Amino acid sequence: MAGDVFNGRSLEGWKVQGAEYWSVREGVLTGESDDKKQNSILWTTQSYDDFVMELEFRYHGHVDSGVFLRQENDQIQIGISGSLKRDMTCSPYIANKRGYPIEAKEVGTLLKEGEWNSMKIEARGNLYIVSLAGREVVRYESSSAVDSGPIGLQVHPGLKMKIEFRHVKISPLD
Repeated sequence: MAGDVFNGRSLEGWKVQGAEYWSVREGVLTGESDDKKQNSILWTTQSYDDFVMELEFRYHGHVDSGVFLRQENDQIQIGISGSLKRDMTCSPYIANKRGYPIEAKEVGTLLKEGEWNSMKIEARGNLYIVSLAGREVVRYESSSAVDSGPIGLQVHPGLKMKIEFRHVKISPLD
C-alpha cells in the first residue's frame, strides 16, 4: 500500500542533514539553496528495505539534485551532472564508482523542464528500476546497494538552485 511520506503541509517524517534549505508551501516540498550554496539532504525518518517510490518533480534552469536510495552512495540523478556537465536525470550515480555506470534512455524526449515530471523508482535488493512519465528508462544492479535505510532528496553543494517535489509516496515491497 502506498504511503504518503510527504503530507503537503510540513516536514513531518523528514529530517534535514546540512543546510536548512527545505520548506513546504501550497502542497509543494521545495529545496532551494542560497548564496552559500551548501549541501542539504532531506532524509525520511523511516528506513526502507525493498520499495517503490513515486513522486513528481519540477525545476527551472540548472539543478543538480536526486534521490538517495537507502544511503548516500547510491543516487538517482535529477538534473545536470556536476562532473559530466549535462543532464543525467534518472541515471544512477554511484559515489564509490565516481560516476554513472549506465545512462537512462529516452529521458530527453520525456523530461519537461519547468513542468511537473513523474518519476517512479523501484528498489528490489540491489536492482533499481526507474521510470519517467510512465516509461522505464533504466534498470541497474548496484554492487553497493544496502538492504535497508532512509531515502533522501538532495540540494547539491556549489550551485544556487531550486527543486520542487509533490505527491511523494513510498510503498514497501514484500
